[in-house]
Amino acid sequence: MRVLVVNAGSSSLKSQLIETDGKVSLMKCLAEKVGTPEAYMNVSFAPDFHKTTYNVADLTVEQCLAKLLEVLVDDPESPISGLQQIDAIGNRIVAGGEYFTKSVVIDEPAREKLTACEELAPLHNPPADACIDMMRELMPDTPQVAVFDTAFHATMPAKAYMYPLPREYYDKYRIRRYGAHGTSHRYAAQQAANLLGRPLRDLGLITCHLGNGGSITAVNHGKSIDTSMGFTPLEGLMMGTRSGSIDPAIVTYLMRREHKSFDEMDAILNKKSGILGVSGVSADMRDVLQAAAAGNELAELAIDMYVYRIQKAIGGYYAAMTRTDAVVMTAGIGENSAELRERIFAGLAHMGMILDHERNDVTGQIGVNRIISIDDSPIKICVVTTDEEMRIARETDNLVSQLG
Repeated sequence: MRVLVVNAGSSSLKSQLIETDGKVSLMKCLAEKVGTPEAYMNVSFAPDFHKTTYNVADLTVEQCLAKLLEVLVDDPESPISGLQQIDAIGNRIVAGGEYFTKSVVIDEPAREKLTACEELAPLHNPPADACIDMMRELMPDTPQVAVFDTAFHATMPAKAYMYPLPREYYDKYRIRRYGAHGTSHRYAAQQAANLLGRPLRDLGLITCHLGNGGSITAVNHGKSIDTSMGFTPLEGLMMGTRSGSIDPAIVTYLMRREHKSFDEMDAILNKKSGILGVSGVSADMRDVLQAAAAGNELAELAIDMYVYRIQKAIGGYYAAMTRTDAVVMTAGIGENSAELRERIFAGLAHMGMILDHERNDVTGQIGVNRIISIDDSPIKICVVTTDEEMRIARETDNLVSQLG
């Protein structure tokens, strides 16, 4: 089955065209800095995957997807010449709430419930839903599947997912911890088990998805038992533009002092805070690392805060686990930034997570799953290249095949 995987982010679009029978990627696409004048989109085709870069300045995520479809049909290197040659579409959805604890085929009732979930992930769900609607219009007869980041975290116990609020707010509004990045955490955990040569069910793992958004999950015997993102993806780690966890009284204090509306305060916390807010440079960690190296003190502070909060989260999950066999680093920063891994694990060696500096070097290692701790490190450190798209394609194939 040929599955077009659509992974719509808040400021990015990742997509692959995957032949699921052989688990082969036929096309890869990455659009970054979407919605800004600097936005670009790289598209490449098998077998060589030579990148062609397209200017997508100021386009929305769904407009970038529309541009990708044009390229798929028109490029002579493309494996297809018409959209009808795509058998199914798999969509990554960040938040499914309590409506969705597993992947679903998107019919009308499911689409209505997706709208109700938008406020749980206000940066991610709306562009993903916009992509679904655009594809339904362009390809009405092609089945679409929604694969949820929150589904992996459905195994959390109540002590982890409930908040210390009056019970009525859970009963009325289902306010609880849902988590996110579940597809990535599940994949990273399985790949780490493969690296360690042990069954996932026998392992205690702390998986760290560190990109523009970030979350950390305690995975015990293959199941999520706690995760850093909460009711929405705003809770937890300091992120590219999101504040992460702060004293909630700050919100009401600023609203009173600055006369901010609810929407304005939401935008400050989700789009103007985090690495961008502290550094004043960028939400992109690569830019901030460059600025810090050039002597920018606020950029250095942003990095220090980012690293410190990751260290505290890893330490917290170490305490929550009955045993910890490995810490797993994945996603854009986790996979590619040797410098940040050095900083993070420099403060965790006393807990038995001891980095091998040569193995940590990324030279020639991009895209290679590997162990980067010293041989006798009590807790192993793994780097895993996330492949959410392949897992989404397989889930889509499975559900669409059941439809016959």
